[in-house]
Amino acid sequence: MAERVTETLYDAYAQQFSVDEKLLEQNSQHQHLLIFENAKFGRVLTLDGVVQTTEGDEFVYHEMMTHVPILAHGEARRVLIIGGGDGGILREVVRHASVEAITQVEIDEAVVAMSKTYLPNHSAGAFDDPRFTLVINDGFAFVRDSSEQFDVIIVDSTDPIGPGEALFTQDFYAACKDRLTPGGVVVTQNGVPYMQLDEVCNTAARFSRLFADWHFYSAAVPTYVGGIMTFGWASDNAALRRVPVETLEARYRAAGLRTRYYTPELHPASFALPGYILDAIGKR
Repeated sequence: MAERVTETLYDAYAQQFSVDEKLLEQNSQHQHLLIFENAKFGRVLTLDGVVQTTEGDEFVYHEMMTHVPILAHGEARRVLIIGGGDGGILREVVRHASVEAITQVEIDEAVVAMSKTYLPNHSAGAFDDPRFTLVINDGFAFVRDSSEQFDVIIVDSTDPIGPGEALFTQDFYAACKDRLTPGGVVVTQNGVPYMQLDEVCNTAARFSRLFADWHFYSAAVPTYVGGIMTFGWASDNAALRRVPVETLEARYRAAGLRTRYYTPELHPASFALPGYILDAIGKR
């Protein structure tokens, strides 16, 4: 019988993957890394026992984290990625020729190195883009100490445990706001609300103290079990969340995009949330 990996994220519930081939297992300075092959999802990356990304469905997550804020903004020239060492967000950002500079801050250099080797389709050569700068640093420290300004900030963090915990705090979100250009937007990975509703509520409370307009949008990512996944959205420009679909379609065409999950029609619809989430964040 094939070896199996059981995810450790939740106490009362778990998903399990068969390991067809173990490609890499090591302890970095920050966390335990494992990459293995699975017949359904392709190559799977786990950090400290928690599934981060799979070849099979990564496009859902990376397209929605990237194209929703960039196409909503419409004039994004400078983009900051916090985390995202596998390169999937970067791959989608570099597809926008209008973006002039991309900075990525990743705490664990080992994640970048092993992703280039074992998950090359995630980045698809994007680490070599001339607009790109990689900074190996703590994401919180970077936004706190930097004086740079960005139009879009994408926080592709792990869950709020271990190295990712600081990226869900009030101080981190405040520092992100300081790094935004006027009218800029920050989006965050916010977990599966049916399983992690407290995480969504905590982010909502913190966003509400800092930003004039905040909400969540969602996508169904099979790897992240338990229902839809939510992404945090925060800006002082409320118009960004209400861009007409016709405008999104025009921007999508102008960018020359062809995506597997994201569509301009899906974009505004993704901000429509189930009642239980609206109730939890006080928006119904």
